[in-house]
Amino acid sequence: MERKNIYFISDLHLGATYLKNPRSYEQRVVRWLESIRNDAAELYMLGDILDYWYEYKTVVPRGYIRFFGALASLADSGVKIYWFIGNHDIWLFDYLKNEIGLTVIDGWITKEIAGKKFFMSHGDGLGKLKPTFKLMRGMFRNKVCQKLYSAIHPRWTIPFALNWSSSSRNFSEEIPQFAGAENESLITFASEYSLLHPDIDYFVFGHRHILIDYPVNGDKHVIILGDWIHHFSFGKFDGKSFELYSYTGDVDKKSAF
Repeated sequence: MERKNIYFISDLHLGATYLKNPRSYEQRVVRWLESIRNDAAELYMLGDILDYWYEYKTVVPRGYIRFFGALASLADSGVKIYWFIGNHDIWLFDYLKNEIGLTVIDGWITKEIAGKKFFMSHGDGLGKLKPTFKLMRGMFRNKVCQKLYSAIHPRWTIPFALNWSSSSRNFSEEIPQFAGAENESLITFASEYSLLHPDIDYFVFGHRHILIDYPVNGDKHVIILGDWIHHFSFGKFDGKSFELYSYTGDVDKKSAF
């Protein structure tokens, strides 16, 4: 089978303490990764793939064995994998890059794929940010703060980080909803950016946990990839069109808007 499809996922939040059955959840993700093996040319993971991750010089958090193994198997089979740093998996340094052979991206990139221009980012650093979030984001990415944090033993930092992550979002609540274009900062950003860069065809983001394909400035598309908490969603670009799907376990169901 020809490898021609480009796949996109975000916001898996693997390892989150609020997951009722972490093993089953991870296995579902792995089944999806195995399902794209034969036709995937590239896989873009747009952030918050792990709910928490910090690489010490000689220590990494436990877990994720099946997931990392599935990624390594894809990479070994020739699939190019890109992992965008989100606001939960900020401290992704060189371990997975070296062990699996994937590319780690901090920030955003623009890239031409099959004649279409893509702008891709997790999305947490774009648009209008709340002052408190902007301050915390700066602290987490500060090299000095990272060094100080790494001096604390993992037996304290990992439970603390997981509990903080769990308390920051109530996943028992209803599925996050589209707030209207004027209230969605990523749509506002894309609309303004595309006026200055009209060559961009697709803006692809994670972060918001909503599943949407929203048109801006005519034929431009803002894609927000949903999540694997509520939607089990992913995007697929076949060289002609971009479609959003929900993974049901065996069959990919196209999402409706």
